[in-house]
Amino acid sequence: MSLLSRKSIFFSGVTAASATLAALLPRAHAAPPAPASASVRPNILLILSDDMGFSDIGCYGGEIRTPALDRLAARGLRFTQFYNGARCCPTRASLLTGLYAHQAGVGLMVNPRGDLPGYRGQLVDGCLTIAELLRPAGYATYAVGKWHVAPSTPGARANWPLQRGFDRFYGTLAGAGSYYDPAALCRGNTFITPENDPDYKPARFYYTDAIADNAVRFLREHAAANAVNANAAAATATAAKPFFMYVAFTAAHWPLHALPEDIARYKGRYDAGFETVRAERHRRVRELGLVPPDARLGPSARNWTDIPAADNAWEARCMETYAAMIDRMDQGIARIVAQLETDGQLDNTLILFLQDNGACAETTGRQPGPAKDAHAHYKPLGADGLQPKVRPPGMQTRDGRPVRTGADVMPGPDDTYIAYGPGWANVSNTPFREYKHWVHEGGIATPLIAHWPAGIRRDLGGTLVHAPGHIIDLAATCRDLAGATVPAARGGAPVPPLEGVSLRPAFAGEPLRRAAPLCWEHEGNRAIRDGQWKLVAKGAKGAWELYDMEADRAELDDLAARRPDLARRLAAAWEAWALRAKVKPWPWDDQPRRAARENTGPQGSS
Repeated sequence: MSLLSRKSIFFSGVTAASATLAALLPRAHAAPPAPASASVRPNILLILSDDMGFSDIGCYGGEIRTPALDRLAARGLRFTQFYNGARCCPTRASLLTGLYAHQAGVGLMVNPRGDLPGYRGQLVDGCLTIAELLRPAGYATYAVGKWHVAPSTPGARANWPLQRGFDRFYGTLAGAGSYYDPAALCRGNTFITPENDPDYKPARFYYTDAIADNAVRFLREHAAANAVNANAAAATATAAKPFFMYVAFTAAHWPLHALPEDIARYKGRYDAGFETVRAERHRRVRELGLVPPDARLGPSARNWTDIPAADNAWEARCMETYAAMIDRMDQGIARIVAQLETDGQLDNTLILFLQDNGACAETTGRQPGPAKDAHAHYKPLGADGLQPKVRPPGMQTRDGRPVRTGADVMPGPDDTYIAYGPGWANVSNTPFREYKHWVHEGGIATPLIAHWPAGIRRDLGGTLVHAPGHIIDLAATCRDLAGATVPAARGGAPVPPLEGVSLRPAFAGEPLRRAAPLCWEHEGNRAIRDGQWKLVAKGAKGAWELYDMEADRAELDDLAARRPDLARRLAAAWEAWALRAKVKPWPWDDQPRRAARENTGPQGSS
């Protein structure tokens, strides 16, 4: 039996031919939606997790304990073909602006690539965040957690949250770091440490808890402010001010840091190894209807029998810790949802949960660090000393201990820094191929849960939505529901039209109508999705592969040689999009840049 209702809606989109043609044309601003009445406009809570696979959470086939997310899914919608941008920074830039990442200036990461317009390394002047769209429409705006769409240097402050439409911010500007002592931790525009923050002093600091606790605090104080305003305007029909809140957890991005009680819950669960857990998940994703019953399983990355017996316990502990990190995030989401219930706001809050990219096969910390690090002696940082490192070598705990790496170190505590590697990432991405960085399904497929009791048709609770969707759709959805208008300019720079479509029709059981194919590019990896067809390639010079997504979601049967005309047409549409969306000119044909990238490689990136 499935965990949830197996109702599903198979939405049809535009035809492949008409959608491909649309990629060649410039986009125009759509007419603004009719503003909704202030009394019915929803609050919007957008929750993003980090470096997780398609099948990790329970309602998407995983064995990891996620009761809060499972309950939201059981009462709402689950999208089975929703997509992100394959990597932390591009996804966040695209999600926040409703543009493709290159149009927003973050085609790669927050390190710029010369003067190429799509690779500025932070948000460009003309794009607007969701907060900048919704605040003029009367919304309070809050950001909690990982930002990572601008450098953490003061010179980039113009693109920090408070300068990008958010009323309040608590979180990290950087892309990774310790869960016990995160680098680039800020409250508002001020760098803080876990010890000197005057507004948050838990008995035990753990960043996932801190994100949830500060989100709860912002919600509580928002509700209190609304109550004061309502009392002051008791003689009028003034409605409560709605909110937009962006909660960006870092779970389950490396390092594998988790609390002992959460790790203990998974003791022994992964001792059987990669193939056993992956087979269990493959069975469940089919039972749940997330993929067709005859859906095949992509290739294995590693075999458990190839792991040295001496490393079995370490490998199992890596996945136990990873599961514990997700479990803890779900506990935090439960507290956020409980606060909405306490405030009487749950029914009219649209909650969206998704992930920033597929599971991460990077091998950060899986090899021993320099010998000198193991015997290093550091001075304690003290209450005011900012954590200078996001990862080893040379990283220390706040009290001065060196941070350890390698297969002789059990992950979890604050003095460890390890990733769970390609074997478990392959499990997380069941049933798909590839990982974060790539734009095959394992790199870009994400769960999307939508929960909104007042706005999703009641009989659709637990329904699966199979229509393809993309992170560019989230800003369009927020704009639509808020009745917000896209201005012509921001700071003198023209504002491009939003690229996505509103998901509102799905909330009523109606089809999504999309005029153009969905496209991707990251590190030269390329893809275009047009109806049932997907054209995808590895690297700037890689050959195009063609897949039928209705019959072969795992991308195992390349049809490019059998359907050359279709492959050429989709490739031409991708090229037209790449020029329009500032993907090209791209840096991957520049030999010095390519050499520098290959020397650092994606393995250690965040």
